[in-house]
Amino acid sequence: MSRKIKLIWDFRGPAAAKTAEHHEIHLKEYIQIEKLPLSITGFSVQGEMQAIAFMVVTDEHMIAVRDALKPHRGELYEG
Repeated sequence: MSRKIKLIWDFRGPAAAKTAEHHEIHLKEYIQIEKLPLSITGFSVQGEMQAIAFMVVTDEHMIAVRDALKPHRGELYEG
């Protein structure tokens, strides 16, 4: 069983929530265009001025997605 890795894009400022929500749309589009067997994406408001968008990838797709989309950080996905 391969590990699942949550790739995260951070957004800050008064428009952070809307920007993260919009970024998730592009993550879903990327998955469809590249025909990736991935389905977990999302966004989360962390505070009034901070939000994240994320995509969960497996080990075998992590490097290609990381290099193409340049997330700000990543962590092991527990879920």
